[in-house]
Amino acid sequence: MIHVDLNADVGESFGAFSIGEDEALLASITSASVAAGVHGGDPTVLRQTIRLAKAHGVAIGVHPGLPDLAGFGRREMRLTPAEAEDLVLYQIAAVAGVAAAEGTRLQHVKLHGALYNMAARNIDLARAIVRAVSAADRSLLLFAPAGSEMAKAAESDGIAVTCEAFADRAYNADGSLVGRRVPGALMTQPETVVA
Repeated sequence: MIHVDLNADVGESFGAFSIGEDEALLASITSASVAAGVHGGDPTVLRQTIRLAKAHGVAIGVHPGLPDLAGFGRREMRLTPAEAEDLVLYQIAAVAGVAAAEGTRLQHVKLHGALYNMAARNIDLARAIVRAVSAADRSLLLFAPAGSEMAKAAESDGIAVTCEAFADRAYNADGSLVGRRVPGALMTQPETVVA
């Protein structure tokens, strides 16, 4: 039996800046990956988003990204594996703490943007991410691209991995996402997405 989880990245608004349509999305999805205030989000948005997700019966995950608000976490940065591990652990702890205060818990970890793509292809970075998840809560699922270094590292360490696909993005022949700046990378026609 195949189980389809409709996941969306939410909680990425911060301060005076509104990003996305979180309230509408949370009425239509089964799991939400909530920003932790590093690439997007802030403490107030984080708590409001968790409350909304809980009210809609949506499973909650953390959406760790690179500390790059201006680039929305989509620009690669040089990180040592230890720095990446600490960065992800910090974000998991933040979202888990707020979730606990709201009477709920995390289901998964899904990296954001450049960090997601970097860990998908770099085994040392992937292992660091898995160490962070393992240190935080070994029962958390790790969302990763199928066949990626991140998926392999999780499986090797006994962390449950959920392989995902982006319905609104084009893929390269090797299974990696087409860069956002490449024409046709984002699929906006519903018929194309469904196909």
